[in-house]
Amino acid sequence: MRERLVPHGVAAVVTAVVLAPLALPGYVLRYDMVFVPRPTLSWEAIAPVTALPRAVPQDAVVALLGQALPGWALQRLVLVAIVWFAALGAARLVPTDRTGVRVVAALGYAWTPYLAERLLIGQWGLLVAYAAFPWLVRAALQVRTGRPGAARRLLLAVAASAITPTGGVLALVAAGILVPGRYPRAGRSTALVLGSAVLLNTPWLVAGAVSTGTGRSDPAGVEAFAARAENWAGPLVSLAGTGGIWNAQATPASRASVLVPVATVLLLAVAGCGVPLLRRRWPGAFAVRLGVLAGGSWLAAAVGVLPGGAAALGWLVATVPGAGLVRDGQKLLLPYALALAVAGALGAERLADRAAARFDAVTGRVVLAAAVLLPVAVLPDLAFGAAGRLRPVQWPADWATVARLTAARPGPVISLPFQEYQRPAWNRDVVVIDPAPRYLAVPVLVDDTLWVGGRAVAGEDPRAARVRMLIADGRPLAAEDVRWVLVQHVPGPAPRASALAGLRIVHAGPDLTLYENPVWSPSPTATGPGPVGLAHLLAGAVMIGIGLSGTARRRRPVVASRHASPAEGEGG
Repeated sequence: MRERLVPHGVAAVVTAVVLAPLALPGYVLRYDMVFVPRPTLSWEAIAPVTALPRAVPQDAVVALLGQALPGWALQRLVLVAIVWFAALGAARLVPTDRTGVRVVAALGYAWTPYLAERLLIGQWGLLVAYAAFPWLVRAALQVRTGRPGAARRLLLAVAASAITPTGGVLALVAAGILVPGRYPRAGRSTALVLGSAVLLNTPWLVAGAVSTGTGRSDPAGVEAFAARAENWAGPLVSLAGTGGIWNAQATPASRASVLVPVATVLLLAVAGCGVPLLRRRWPGAFAVRLGVLAGGSWLAAAVGVLPGGAAALGWLVATVPGAGLVRDGQKLLLPYALALAVAGALGAERLADRAAARFDAVTGRVVLAAAVLLPVAVLPDLAFGAAGRLRPVQWPADWATVARLTAARPGPVISLPFQEYQRPAWNRDVVVIDPAPRYLAVPVLVDDTLWVGGRAVAGEDPRAARVRMLIADGRPLAAEDVRWVLVQHVPGPAPRASALAGLRIVHAGPDLTLYENPVWSPSPTATGPGPVGLAHLLAGAVMIGIGLSGTARRRRPVVASRHASPAEGEGG
C-alpha cells in the first residue's frame, strides 16, 4: 500500500507547489496559453482554412470540454493533470521496488527546465504529451511482455499526446521504435498500435493537407528558434539539462547560474551509473530502444546549433510542407527528459547501495535524499508558479460584450494591432497570443508573422499576408471580406484613420473598440470543415473503440488456473 500511496503523495505535493498561484481566481494567460470563460466549438477551431494546424485538434478539444466546464476550471484541471501525471508516470515507470527511487524519478521528471520553460511559454498542449510519455513507454513495455490491455493503454497515451501535432509525431515515433520486435504476436500488436496511432493523428494531418497555404515555413525561423545558451556552458549543455528554449522570457532566472552546468554534468554522471541497471531490469533490448529514442531526440533538438545544421534545417522547412514543426528543436527533447529521469533514479539507487555497503544504511538514505532534492536545488524558481510568473488575471468586461455582439451578427473579424502576440495592461503586461480567435465565436484573422529579438519570421497564412499589405498601404479594411474590425487597446502600431474608413463604431470600451463594416455581405463559401471534420470523427471513433475494448475486457469473465502466479491477471 505504501508503495502505491507515496508516489501519489509526491505528485500531489509537487503539483501544489508548482501551481500554487492557481488557488487564486482568474485565468493564467501567458504566450500560447489562453483559456476563456466559455469557448465556442466552431468550424474554425476544428479546421483552420488558411493557417497551419498548429492548434488542431487542441482548440476543438478545449471547446468541446468547455461545454461542460467553465474555462477557469478547465485550465486548472489540465495544468494539475500535467504535473500530477508526469510525476506519477515517471515513478511508475522506473524498474525498482524501492519507494525512495520512485520519488527520485518523480522529481527528476516533474521538476525539470523542460517543464518550466514550456509552461512559461504557455505550451500546455505539448506538456500533455510530456505527462503522457511515461505512460506510453510503460504501456509499450507491457505490450512486449504480453500484459492484458497494454495496447489500449498505449493508445490512450498516444491520443492524449496527439492533442498537438508535435506531441502526436513524438508519440508515433516512440511507438514505432518501442513496439516492434520479436515477441508473441508482435506483428499483430505493431500493426494495431501504429495503424491506430496514425488514425489518432489524422485531424491535424488532414487539416494541414487541405489548408490553402503552402505549408512551407520561413527558413529564418531556424536560427530564431534554435536552442539558446542559458549560461556560460553554451546551448548543448543547456539541452543536456533539458533546457535551452529559444525565448529568454520563458527561461527561469536560475538557469543562468554558474553552477547549473556543474549540476548538469553531475546529473549525466548519475544517469550513466543507472544505465546498466536499466538494461538488466527491462527485458530484451527495450532499454536500448529507449536510449536510441532519447539520443535521437537530443540530436534533433541540437541540429540547429550544430555546424551545418541550421542550413540543412533551413532548406528542409522551406522545401517540405509541415517541416516547420521541427524549427523549435528544444521541444523535441521530451523522450530524452524521460530517459534522463529514469536512468538518473536508478543511478541514485546504485550509488545509495554503494554508500550503504561502504558506510551504513543512513548514508545510503542520505544519498537518495540528495538525489530527490537536486532538481529543486538547481531550479528553485519553478516553485509557486515559476516564482509568481503564473498569476491569474480577470478578463475585462469588454471581451464579453464584443463576444455577444459578434455572435448576434456573425461574420469574419480582423483583430488589430495586426500582430500575433499582444501585451495587454490588464494582463500585467504579460505577452499573450491574440485572445480574439479563442474568445469570439466567429472566424478571426490575426497576423501570423513572429517577431523574435527584432527579427521577423514570416508566417504561412496567405490571407494574413494580404491584410498586412492593406494595412501597410493605408487602404480601407472595408475592402476586405470582413464584417468586424476589433481594435485592442494594447501596445502596437495603431491603425491609420484611412484603414478604418467606411466602418462604424459599434462598441467603444476601455480595452476594446469594435467596428462594423456596413456593406459586408456573406460570401457563398462552404461553412463546414469537410474532410477535416471527417478526420476528427475518425479519430473520435478510434477513441470510442479504445474505450469499448477496455469495457469489454473488464466484463469478460476470467478463469484463473490453480497454477497461475499472483502477478498474472493484475492487468496493470
